[in-house]
This record gives sequence, C-alpha cells and structure tokens, in this order.
Amino acid sequence: MMMTWQAWTQRQSSARYLQAILGAALLIRLLALLLLAPTLDFSREGNAIHGSEAYDAYAQNLLASGVYGRVLGVPDAQIPPLYSVALALVYGLFGRGFVQVGLFHIALDLASMALLYDSARRLFAPTGRALWGRPWGEWIGLGAALAFAGYPYLIFQNLTLIDTPFWITLLHLFVWLMILLRERPTLDGKTWALAALAGLVLGLATLTRPITPLLAALLGLWLWTRLSLAQAVLRLLPVATLSLAIMSLWIARNYGIFGAFVPMTTTSGANLWQGNSVWTIPVFRAGYDVQWTAPDVQAPRDSREADAERFALALAYWRDNPDRLLELFWVKFLVHWSIDIAPRFNPQEGEQWRLSPDGQLIIVQAETSIEGVTSANTSYNQGLLDTIGRPVHLLYYGTLFLLACIGFGLSWRDWREASLLWAVQFSMTFIYVLFHPSTRYRAPSDPLLFVLSAYALVTMLSWWQARAKRA
Repeated sequence: MMMTWQAWTQRQSSARYLQAILGAALLIRLLALLLLAPTLDFSREGNAIHGSEAYDAYAQNLLASGVYGRVLGVPDAQIPPLYSVALALVYGLFGRGFVQVGLFHIALDLASMALLYDSARRLFAPTGRALWGRPWGEWIGLGAALAFAGYPYLIFQNLTLIDTPFWITLLHLFVWLMILLRERPTLDGKTWALAALAGLVLGLATLTRPITPLLAALLGLWLWTRLSLAQAVLRLLPVATLSLAIMSLWIARNYGIFGAFVPMTTTSGANLWQGNSVWTIPVFRAGYDVQWTAPDVQAPRDSREADAERFALALAYWRDNPDRLLELFWVKFLVHWSIDIAPRFNPQEGEQWRLSPDGQLIIVQAETSIEGVTSANTSYNQGLLDTIGRPVHLLYYGTLFLLACIGFGLSWRDWREASLLWAVQFSMTFIYVLFHPSTRYRAPSDPLLFVLSAYALVTMLSWWQARAKRA
C-alpha cells in the first residue's frame, strides 16, 4: 500500500525525533566515558578491569594463540565465546584500551535504541490509534528509546568491559526480526530470508548468553496470535534449524575438547549452585551477591567434572529442602525485580563469610579476602558511583518500573501485540530466578520493559487529550 503524504511527513518528523534522541545518547555516553576515564582506564597502573576480566583475557589469548581459553593456548569453555571473539576483533583492528571498548559499546547502544524504536512502532501499528495526529506506535517507540538513552545504570555498565551491550543488541535485533516475520502476509523469498536471519541472530545470541531458547519458544507462540498455526510453524522452522546449526558447531568443538556433551559452558553448574544452596537466601537477604560463594568439590576446580558436581549439589538442595523452595524462589524474584541496584553491597578486601547456626550471614575480618574480591569490586561501595548513582537509579528506574506496571495492566486490550513484551520479561525472570538474579542480569531486558512504560504514558496522554476535546 502506498504511503500517504501526511504519513510520510509524520514518519520524517519521527525520524528527526529519533535522531535527536540518538544524538543526545551519544553525547551523554561520550561525556560519561570522559568523566569516568580514571575509573574505566584498565591500562592505567593500579586500575582493575571494571566489568569482567575474563572477557579481556579470552580476547587477548585468542589473538595471541588462535585458541579460545582463559590460559594461553589451552582451550576451555568457561564462558560463552561470542563476545570475547568480538572483543578480539576490536583489539585486533583498533588496539586494546578502554576507549576502544567504550566506543564499540556506544555504537551498539545506538543500534539497540534504533531497533527498540522501530520494534515498538511496528508492534503497536495494528492498534490504529493516534495521539496528536501521530500513530501510537511512534510515540511509544520514541518514549522507550528516550528512556533507554538516559538510563543511568546502562550508561555506566555499557562503558565497562562486559557483554551486556553486545547481548542487548542481539536481543533487540532478534525481537525486531520476529516482528518483521509476523508482518509478512505470505511465505515468499523475503519471508524465508527474514526467518533465516532470525535463526542466525538467535544462534549468535545463544553463544553470547545461553538464555534465549525459552524466549524463542514464547515468541513462536506469539507469532500464532496473528498467523495460522501452519504459517507460524513454517516461519519458525528456519529459525530453529539455523540457530541449532550454529550452536552445534560450539557443541562439537566442546566434545572434541572434553570428550563429553557440553551444550554451552563448564560453569552452568556453578551458576545453578550459587542460586540454589544453603548460602543463597542469607546472602541475598544481606544485600550481597551469591557469585562469591562456591562449594567444595572433589574434581579440579575449573574442570567439567567439577561443574557436574556443582550441578548435582544444586539438584540435591532442591530434593533435600522442599520446604524452603518457595522462600528461595521468592527471595530471588524480589532480587530480580528490585528497583534498587542488586546487589546493594560488595564484599570488601579482608572479609570472609560464615553462616550462623540459624542460617544468617556473618561477616568476619580475616587475613585473606573472599576469593576473587579485588579493588574493582570494593570501589562500588564508596564514592560517587554508590552515593549518587544508586539514588539516581532508584528514582529513574523506580518511576519507569511503576509506569511499566500500569502499562502491563492497560496493555491487555492489545494483548496480541503486548504479549511479545510480556514474553521477554517472563523468560528473563524465569531463567534468572531458576539460576541466580542481579540487576546486571535483568538490565538487558529493561529497555523492552520501558516500552510498557511508554505505553502507559501514551495511554494516559490520549485519555487527557480526549477529555480536553470533550470539555
């Protein structure tokens, strides 16, 4: 259908609004990169890497030896590979440094905002409603992109050396492609190409964070809300086939190394145990993160066998403590959806943890720190990042979270569209409540939560506009 002149001019003005939002986002992030340089510059003597030192080590070793491993020349599968590969590419082309990492992540953020805008615009186009002469979807998309652009938590985190901005872009790209796939009326060449591209992106997303299969299944059901069952299934076949083909390459590589089936990493058992052990409830209730806990195992610590032991210990905890499971999952649910930054505290150097006879966390001073604690961890409990950053996050995210809750209730009238947003939040919540949550793990889905926030705001403004007209 040919676009009318009015629709074209509206689209052009929306594009200018989006460009302004992206420009503001760019300036904010460049300014933050400049102001936080003393903290983020991991090449400066005495500075630790903020984010994850592991990704840096893997990227450097991959460049030096061509082998993906934490130890130079020794292959392993401790973390998913794709972000480290992308980081190695950045290092190889532009050199290793916090500026290169920051600019790479800023470019990813801007791409994610553009995808978020267009996803919301397309998603709510079928509603046919307008505000101030412009379709609802465009206002909702602009509102969500603006909320993402100014979100303090992701501004800081996405300037550190972490996989978050990379995974956010893949997540938003997959969601956008699924929306495009549902819009296609027939199974023509473009439809098959979109399905193949969605499968490619899904496979790459799984090699970045292996939490997408549940989301993919739910979005498959979402296709069915507008398409026949046969049409939905046929569109999903290339998505599933290509994503599984990509994952099988990594699985085959791992089998060659370990001589056993390792679907993604040799730390999945550790992650499951950390969120399902005697430590989990007291550590979370004390405001800390369970990543600092680890069980005693018989096999060598970083081996596949040790991870299998940890996995078995987590299952044993569920089996032996059925009376605590409801409390366990409720505590983790509250951590996942905390409007404050979780964890609230980080362990300090010279501290060790103990459990009291009644299961409470006791912090004692010791000659040695909890394993893995560095100055990069302890610095978050002091200075501007904590004294100013945390209250700002509480106000900013708390307001958007409240609006999202309202938007969730209001969006039931558009359930065929909004259920995509519900599926994202449900899948993220389920996975991290099953394993272990934190704000860092939830944050990649926050921009899609902000679509519901914008939906609530647009709905209320439309109600106000209609009431003003009647008056």
